Amino acid sequence: MDLGDALRTTGAVREFTDQPVGDDVLARILDLARFAPSGGNRQAWRVIVVRDPAQRRRVRDHYLEGWHEYVSHVLAGVVPFSPLATASERASAHAQLDAARALARPDGFAESLDQVPVLLVVAADLGALAATDRDLARYQMVGGASVYPFVWNILLAARQHDLGGVMTTVATRDEVALRDTLHLPATFAVAAVLALGHPRRQPTRLSRRAVRAFTTIDTFDGPTFETPR
Repeated sequence: MDLGDALRTTGAVREFTDQPVGDDVLARILDLARFAPSGGNRQAWRVIVVRDPAQRRRVRDHYLEGWHEYVSHVLAGVVPFSPLATASERASAHAQLDAARALARPDGFAESLDQVPVLLVVAADLGALAATDRDLARYQMVGGASVYPFVWNILLAARQHDLGGVMTTVATRDEVALRDTLHLPATFAVAAVLALGHPRRQPTRLSRRAVRAFTTIDTFDGPTFETPR
């Protein structure tokens, strides 16, 4: 597949057929993904392939309550888990929690996460992250630059094998319990959960904002960068 086509069509896929994904395919996907860049080439990722049905249900359960919280924010008209959320917005989201739980359906992605063909948990080695924003008085995010390119590479490599998938971070809401379930050392953090499989519907070209909508010259409030015609 042409790289440009892959970038334009690798969207979030949450519905899969029952067709299994062989270990040989998964191995090739991970073999390609490992060439992602990372700080100091320390490759701060660990991948857990969750196979055991009971273990899959436990991961799903850790995910599910965080998903209800996510939906409660949407119902309240608030950006889910925004670092800039006010106390009032947090309270509004919390007030919608019961309503969010009531929207649960057995065939929903969150409720059936344990049934996806491939279930991966990607953990980050905190001791290997060059988190240059560690000491800033704001939300910290830079350390993820050493892990999330690898996660994205998994999705791109899966696309090359006619698979689809989605990266989700919702399970981190219950990271303490998830850490125990996965026997994760204290020096590691849960970076993402990935679901992979054969899509029920093949992804098409995605819709995104135009370049001029998010690009400026020299300063944040500088003139808009215009694509040459």
